[in-house]
Amino acid sequence: MNPLLLSHFTATSCLGRGLDAMLAALRGQRGGLAPCDFERADLDTWIGKVDGVDDVTMRADLANYDCRNNRLAQIGLEQDGFAARVAAAAARYGADRVGVFMGTSTSGILETEQAYRTRDPQSGALAPGFHYAETHNPYSVAAFVRAYCALRGPATSISSACSSGAKVFGSARRMIEAGLIDAAVVGGVDSLCLTTLYGFNSLELLSREPCRPFDANRNGISIGEAAAFALLERVPADAELADDAVLLLGVGESSDAHHMSSPHPEGLGARTAVEQALATAGLAPHDIGYINLHGTATPSNDAAESRAMAALFDGTPCSSTKGATGHTLGAAGALEAVAAALALRHRFIPAGVNTTQPDPELGLNYVLQSHDADIDAVLSNSFGFGGTNCSLVLGNGRGRGRAR
Repeated sequence: MNPLLLSHFTATSCLGRGLDAMLAALRGQRGGLAPCDFERADLDTWIGKVDGVDDVTMRADLANYDCRNNRLAQIGLEQDGFAARVAAAAARYGADRVGVFMGTSTSGILETEQAYRTRDPQSGALAPGFHYAETHNPYSVAAFVRAYCALRGPATSISSACSSGAKVFGSARRMIEAGLIDAAVVGGVDSLCLTTLYGFNSLELLSREPCRPFDANRNGISIGEAAAFALLERVPADAELADDAVLLLGVGESSDAHHMSSPHPEGLGARTAVEQALATAGLAPHDIGYINLHGTATPSNDAAESRAMAALFDGTPCSSTKGATGHTLGAAGALEAVAAALALRHRFIPAGVNTTQPDPELGLNYVLQSHDADIDAVLSNSFGFGGTNCSLVLGNGRGRGRAR
């Protein structure tokens, strides 16, 4: 595939708002998880909550979109001058030539939970102020971002569980390569809600402590929330790319359909996605300097991913950033793509926060201390329920990801 430029990107999570906060936390090996204090959630677990979401006032013309998910999206769009960069792209290409591709899992379902609790006791009707299309509907976040940025290009939401925020990169790439658009706003937004918290609790997947991906004593996930965005554009033919430019070099997608909630035990779908990502990037496994693992911290998921990685890579440094941010579900792929982009731009490998004793049976070179590294390409994995898998290969402008 032809590389695409991540001309701008940003992320907001429990690590803080914007790139500076995220970079400082990853370099400093600081996590943002805290004991669960989400309203009405009586659960013994830890969560990654973004501060101040309930205090956000939506823009007046977008009042019908008001819900926790879209308030979080608005916070994210306002960081690092991202919305201004999108506006500049729309001015260059035309608002109808900039697409929007958003990943989410539960979207604004919290708004429906609240509406259900206040329904009419006689008829059961939901409150008249409830706007399903602009809140709960999975397309809501794509529609909101499109409206907020005054864009008129194609827009879609992808809701493929925990691969959603990565698969948007593939959808945008296909649209750009087909000539339908010139640029795309891609990203993922997922916010905390009771459906998610109690749903994973019913599956007995929540940890009672901060999650520890790939640790010998790992015992479940910590749920977080996040809004992460990137602006994708073609690389101009005559461009002199800066060394710290970040490029999307490869995308790999697969569906192993092994089980509704469990991965293939040998990680076959994950391996297929990684192989495809490397092939589209024109890279070999030894060209990858760092792997941002999906790493949910459940025993089966981490084991399956490890088998897939061990079949392709030999000692490549790797870690999961979910120990710092929690699992942000439909936003995870986008959030972790930003983490990978920061690792490339600032030439370092982030440690796996909370993990103290990497499981020796998994056979990975799991990084416990953040450190500087001379890397030109990174791999970011995102795998979801139902065997929906996506891997991204990012490279820098110094060597467009290829070994030097």
